[in-house]
Amino acid sequence: MRHFLTLKDFSKKEILEMIDLAIAIKKEAKAKNYVPYLKDQTLGMIFEKSSTRTRVSFEVGIHQLGGVGLFLSSNDLQLGRGEPMKDTARVISRMVDMVMIRTFAQSTLEEFAAYSRVPVISGLSDAYHPVQLMADYLTMVEYNKATNPIVAYVGDGNNMTHSWLMLASKLGFELRVATPKGYEVDAKILAEALAFAKESGAVIKIGNDPKEAIKGATVVTTDTWVSMGQEAEKAARVAAFQGYMVDDAMMRLAEKDAMFLHCLPAYRDYEVSESVFEAHADEIFDEAENRLHAQKAVMVWLDRHRNS
Repeated sequence: MRHFLTLKDFSKKEILEMIDLAIAIKKEAKAKNYVPYLKDQTLGMIFEKSSTRTRVSFEVGIHQLGGVGLFLSSNDLQLGRGEPMKDTARVISRMVDMVMIRTFAQSTLEEFAAYSRVPVISGLSDAYHPVQLMADYLTMVEYNKATNPIVAYVGDGNNMTHSWLMLASKLGFELRVATPKGYEVDAKILAEALAFAKESGAVIKIGNDPKEAIKGATVVTTDTWVSMGQEAEKAARVAAFQGYMVDDAMMRLAEKDAMFLHCLPAYRDYEVSESVFEAHADEIFDEAENRLHAQKAVMVWLDRHRNS
C-alpha cells in the first residue's frame, strides 16, 4: 500500500503518471462528466491546522469522485484529549477508505501511516506540502512551462521550498533557491534532494541573492514570510526578508514571459507586490483550482496502488 507523505517517496514516472491522470480528470470535470472512480468511498480529513484550499479541494474532490468527505478537526477527535496518534490511526482506518491529514510535524503523518490500514495523504506539514507541488506542476504543464524549466524560489526556506527541492530533484529540472541568511532550507532535506539530483540530472542552486536566482528564470515562485504558527516572529521576519519581495523590477530579471506562482494566501507588498500578483492572477488562480484536480488524481492513483 502506498501513502502520499512526501514527493521523495515517488519516482519520476509515478509523479508524471499522477499529473497525466490529473489532466484527464480535469478534462472530465470541465465537461461535467464526473467519473465515480472512488464510488461510495469515504475520505477522513483530519485538520490540526486550519485551511481554505485544502479543505474545499479535498471535500469537493472526493464528492466529484463519487465518495464522501468527513471533516475532523483535532477538537472533534480524542486526539484533542491526548489519545496516541497510533490508536487514532488504528480506529479511523478501520472505518474509512483513505485519510488526509493537515498537521504540524511530519512525524505525525509518518506515525499515522505506520498504523493505518488505508492510504494516508499529507495535506501539509511543517516539512512538506506535496499536494501543492502537484498543483503547481500541473499548472506549469498547462502553461507550457514544464519543458526544461528554470524555477526560482525566493523567500523562506520552508515546507514549500522543501517540496520544490523534491519535485525538481525527482523530475530533473533546474531549481534556484534564494533565502535570507538564517532562513535557509533544512540541511538534511537539501542533502536528500542533492542525492536525487545526481540520479535525475537536476540542477539545484542554493543561495541568498534573490536577483541572481530570478535572472533568466522561466518560473518564479514564493510563499508567505510568516506561516501559520509563526505570528509572534512577524516583525523579525519582515525585517529579515527586506529585499526579497517579488516586484516588477525583480520579475524583469526573469525571462520575458516567465510565469509567477503563489500557493496562497498572498500578502501583498510583503512577499509579492500588488502589481506582480495581479499581472499573474490568471496563473495563480488556475494554480489554486488545480489543487482540486491534482488531489483527485492523487487519491485515484493511491486507490489503484493499494496492493502494490
